[in-house]
Amino acid sequence: METDTKSDGLFTVGRIASVLRYDLPASLVVFLVALPLSLGIAVASGAPLAAGLIAGVVGGVVAGLLGGSVVQVSGPAAGLSLVVADLVMRYGWRATCMITLLAGVLQLLLGVCRVARSALAVSPAVVHGMLAGVGVVIALAQLHVVLGGNPQRSAIENLVELPQQIIHNHTHAVFVGLLTITVLVAWTRLPARVRVFPAPLAALLAASVTAWALGWEVTRIDLSASLDSWATPIWPTGDWHGIIAAVLIVALLAGVESLLCSVAVDKLHEGRRSDLDRELVGQGVANMVTGALGGLPVAGVIVRSTTNVRAGARSRWSTVLHGVWILLFAVGLGWMIALIPMEALAALLVFIGVQMVNMGHLRNLRGHSEVPVYVVTMAGVVLLGLAEGVLVGLGLAALLALRRLTRVTVRATAEPDGRWHVVIGGSLTFLGVPTLTSELRAIPPGASVDLDLNIDFMDNAAFEAIHNWRHEHERGGGSVDIDEIHDEWYAMAASGARVFPAKTPPLAPDRWWLPWSHRRSGRRSARHPLVATRHVPRGDSPAVPDLLAGAREFHLRTAPLVRPLLHGMARRQEPSHLFITCADSRIVPNLITASGPGDLFTLRNLGNLVPRRGSAPTDDSVAATIEYATDALNVRTITVCGHSGCGAMSALLSGGEKTAGLPALGRWLRHGNHTLARFIEGESAGEDEGPLDRLCRVNVIQQLENLRTYPQVDQLFRAGHLELVGMYFDIGTARVHLLEHPPIASRPL
Repeated sequence: METDTKSDGLFTVGRIASVLRYDLPASLVVFLVALPLSLGIAVASGAPLAAGLIAGVVGGVVAGLLGGSVVQVSGPAAGLSLVVADLVMRYGWRATCMITLLAGVLQLLLGVCRVARSALAVSPAVVHGMLAGVGVVIALAQLHVVLGGNPQRSAIENLVELPQQIIHNHTHAVFVGLLTITVLVAWTRLPARVRVFPAPLAALLAASVTAWALGWEVTRIDLSASLDSWATPIWPTGDWHGIIAAVLIVALLAGVESLLCSVAVDKLHEGRRSDLDRELVGQGVANMVTGALGGLPVAGVIVRSTTNVRAGARSRWSTVLHGVWILLFAVGLGWMIALIPMEALAALLVFIGVQMVNMGHLRNLRGHSEVPVYVVTMAGVVLLGLAEGVLVGLGLAALLALRRLTRVTVRATAEPDGRWHVVIGGSLTFLGVPTLTSELRAIPPGASVDLDLNIDFMDNAAFEAIHNWRHEHERGGGSVDIDEIHDEWYAMAASGARVFPAKTPPLAPDRWWLPWSHRRSGRRSARHPLVATRHVPRGDSPAVPDLLAGAREFHLRTAPLVRPLLHGMARRQEPSHLFITCADSRIVPNLITASGPGDLFTLRNLGNLVPRRGSAPTDDSVAATIEYATDALNVRTITVCGHSGCGAMSALLSGGEKTAGLPALGRWLRHGNHTLARFIEGESAGEDEGPLDRLCRVNVIQQLENLRTYPQVDQLFRAGHLELVGMYFDIGTARVHLLEHPPIASRPL
């Protein structure tokens, strides 16, 4: 789904048509979802019901107009309900509104200072754990209401009292709650055309109609009393430390939840990305307004935002309109709210609370070993309280991050020739010295040791541990050969040079582009456990050992650098170029074009030939590559790159003498006949170094014309959607030339 990226203030006929076609229907869907949720969250927060509706209106209109996300929907958030409930009990409702207003001022200042990105430094495990803990607390508290009782003061008391509630309460309220939950659970199994109607509204409607039809005794919602008791915010009284802490908690929790929601919603559409600083400013203004009007704090809500995107919203007008619909409903149809049983809203909150414990987050966190942070934060929120649980989670996340950053691995293995190979990886700090010294002292005295330091930091304690061990080992008759793969931490410390405390990214291995033959002499081949060698036959030829040594070197040096990049490309490639070149071993496309993974879709064959469409002998390999590149990958450029001293062109120029005994090569070179004819008919432009060099250049131009025989290529070329480029690589001078025709002329790049 693509969002509208035009200016927010630009009204054109097309823009109005887009709003009417996409945003208006989406706003109605979001309104139907937001209305019952706003009422339910007000109940869970211990606030007047009107406060939920006010927050829904302000979140839609104010945050929608001023925020930095075009499709995010803001409103009262279940994750803030515990904070609000605690503030209402401690300071009263009107003072809580003032705290919300002040929290909005703080959010506005943070947004103006452009610090929104820093809020994303909070571990998602803490945020998800907090929301899960809030969900558990809400579910336990509202389950008592569903069962016809009253919620207790804490989650533990609610859990302890739950069996008694189940045993002794069997009123109509229980039936209403069970009916609501049943509809919510069963709604996901209904046909898609029925599920267009939001499940929360359907559940409340079913419960209300059933309770009215059967005459059940239930607790009704009184919105008029909530509106009559409206008053302006007042300054909270009490310890000013607690008031400041309350403002900070509301501002930070609402802000972080909104920003994380913006980032998550960006993944659901392909339009303009969120401006997080603007989003924080919009949330701040919205909280100032909702606090002044007596509403709940607002934040970006993932449920409503996801609904908005899936309903087809294209711009922020869907969010704004949904707030307008809530306002119109409260003013004109507010009497209908009185038909909703309070127990049905409680059941809706139980369902929402259970959904907030998202198992999908656990699966995502498991791969990063952050499940303990999630579980501890959730348990802390349930057992200790929201602020305490978040602090405990943040503390554990910081400790785990410190452990990862200072983790050191030491692997010592004995080689068949009696040498020992030791690989030390990670960040060498004083915390890793015990492990380091234990492993090093296990090496037999007098042994020859190859010590690889694959580290990104070394403090003085770690340096002294290695340095002292090295001197002791060498005094005992052994030898230690230290090889630093990245920065020279040990060498700098040993020389007395200043060691900078900042970590530096790993450097690419020196002279990685050299052939194996140039690196083999005097080089101790890198080892890596990921490449097995015991089943590889070893002969006199260095080819296999060189290949395996290269793979080990890749695993050790290059793989850590490119792994994050390749991980993002693992499921899809998006090259911009089809690069056709010769199979000659001296031509390295990524080297001569300074390109990386994902840039070039490469086709290599003898002579960089492109058989004309329908020519004999047929070659489906080349045709299939061209088809896939232009149709499936939508490349924007096709480059044919020839080179000097091409063996295929030399064989073509020999008139068949050099292909004697090579029948397959002779048949393949028939595709070069047009090149040969063009060579005979043309004349030298004075830039070549003889007939072979001119033929190699002519061949590139001919292959570009051969590409035009493919209808898809010709059509894209004529439409200006595809560019054909001829390149020539002079091996002797290591120069790349761009060929221009006609006549064949070249200019160095």
